Amino acid sequence: MRKMNLLIKRLFDIVASTLGLLLLSPLFLIFSIWIKLDSEGPVFFLQDRLGYRGKTFRLIKFRTMVQNAEHIGEGVKVLSEKDPRITKSGRVLRKTSIDELPQLINVLLGDMSIVGPRPPVVYHPYKGFENYPEWAKKRFEMRPGITGLAQEEVRASAPWDDRFKYDIDYVEHFNVFLDIKIIFKTFIRIFKADELYLGQ
Repeated sequence: MRKMNLLIKRLFDIVASTLGLLLLSPLFLIFSIWIKLDSEGPVFFLQDRLGYRGKTFRLIKFRTMVQNAEHIGEGVKVLSEKDPRITKSGRVLRKTSIDELPQLINVLLGDMSIVGPRPPVVYHPYKGFENYPEWAKKRFEMRPGITGLAQEEVRASAPWDDRFKYDIDYVEHFNVFLDIKIIFKTFIRIFKADELYLGQ
């Protein structure tokens, strides 16, 4: 049954990401122009992340911060929407989660899924896959997702290790219906930004 659920999941990912990219292409153009006019730098933000079985891949997002923001101020932490590194367009893109949409390309390429554990950067909260506790490595047994159980339950309002427990729960109890539930709740949660920055 799990193999069948995984097959359905991948087919859904391919169809959803393809349709999403086609339908959203006009919006992608509009957002790209806005980002370029708003601040210097590229339209997209590319960052190495840890994915399936600890493999590194390059995640794609709309750029929402000034260039080299990771090396300024709080680094990878964004504690408030008032963070001076966030651009004007970035505040809107982050609040609505529109900045995540280019990850549909990652989904189509097979690096990610629509639903799954969020992929951490390669150096935080642990430096490299090999330095993760054995219990936490289980979260990497499925492709990372644009959204996931941890985002639906706590978003960024809990420490990483606590979020990992939700990820592992998802991996152990995954089924297509759980994915549908998470997707539905994600659409509702997009309009709530109260837990977007807490606890990072």
